[in-house]
Amino acid sequence: MAHAPSLQVFRHRPYLHFWSMRVSIAAARQMEAVAIGWQVYNVARDPAGAGGLGWSVEESAFLLGLVGLAQFIPVLLLSLVGGQAADRLNRKMILVVAITVRILVSLALLSSVFLPASYALPIIFGVAVTLGTTNAFTPAAANALFPKLVPRDELPTAIAWNSLGFQTATIVGPALGGLLYAAGGAEAVYVSAILLSAFAVIMLATLKAPAHEKLADARGWEMVFEGLGYIRRNRIVLGAISLDLVVVFFGGAKALLPVFARDILHVGSVGLGLLQASVAVGAVIVAFFLATRPLATKVGAWMMWAVGIYGAATLVFGLSTVFWLSFLALAVTGAADQISVYVRASLIQLATPDEMKGRVSSVSFIFISASNELGEFESGVAARLLGPVGAVVLGGSMAIVTALAWTRLFPQLAHADRFDDVEEQAVKS
Repeated sequence: MAHAPSLQVFRHRPYLHFWSMRVSIAAARQMEAVAIGWQVYNVARDPAGAGGLGWSVEESAFLLGLVGLAQFIPVLLLSLVGGQAADRLNRKMILVVAITVRILVSLALLSSVFLPASYALPIIFGVAVTLGTTNAFTPAAANALFPKLVPRDELPTAIAWNSLGFQTATIVGPALGGLLYAAGGAEAVYVSAILLSAFAVIMLATLKAPAHEKLADARGWEMVFEGLGYIRRNRIVLGAISLDLVVVFFGGAKALLPVFARDILHVGSVGLGLLQASVAVGAVIVAFFLATRPLATKVGAWMMWAVGIYGAATLVFGLSTVFWLSFLALAVTGAADQISVYVRASLIQLATPDEMKGRVSSVSFIFISASNELGEFESGVAARLLGPVGAVVLGGSMAIVTALAWTRLFPQLAHADRFDDVEEQAVKS
């Protein structure tokens, strides 16, 4: 498959608008994640007389995990409905409504800053549930919309630029969020997130998308099971998304970063923002390389090796007590994970018919969200039982074991060579 020159994909103005929207929302989400994590952890750790709960490190880490669980439950319950909606309704309007809801919940977060813990925490958990609900609809709509904005042979390049923009936002977002939190408190972060979300709505409103062709034989829940059946039959796609589920579920340390920043590395809110950005530092370097020189061969092997490296770097982070080493280890996890994301996204987009993209994307996102939000809950539980260091070490070890196991369980994925070949196999299946 011939790939377009890297920057040429932006000559398609609708894609440029989509990319700008995606980057703005990613930055807003990352900034809010810093503020929410730091706000919740401080409320839990601060003495009761100072407006906090006076909890221990382990109890406070568990509370952070509950925030992740609150976001995951709506995703688990509603993502399949969101996938069906993306194949039946106007995908652009789904995104406009979802981002508008994000602006409203950011306003709710802003109000929580001025309230005592007894009121602030319920608001934050309510926001987490609402964000999880919107996340059940937006990924399927976005992933089904953007392939229509570029020619099919430019999809791998567009996917790489999507990742590059997202990872750049996750560098700038957390770092800026930490600086804003230190300078003006959580309220400065939430106001900035509102402005970025408003810009994203403008980009979407001015995006000229191709007319969405409604399915003539839409059959409700039968459509959902078609998406599940496709993934079950395609061992390469099933292996790719389940690999991400297991690895990030056990190997994710992101939920515990406030614990490491405050009580292990002692670097404060600015350090927390830098630690969260460090993952994206490694990812953006790899994403830029993939945007300019997409993987041509041995894509399955690249994915398996990347997962193993991800696990090893997670082990280093868990055992480190030096900020620069922790930063470097997290950057390596980001670089390795970016390869996995690129391969998985390319496989799904190239191997899935347009009329099924929403449903397949929704199933994929359940796996991804489970590995993130539910993984945050797992990290909180593991930290409660093993301590934060033990939880991260366990996660890194599981990532390495999973890479070895999936090589045996899904040989079609491990030995996948070119995206062209994978696409042909999917058509035959």
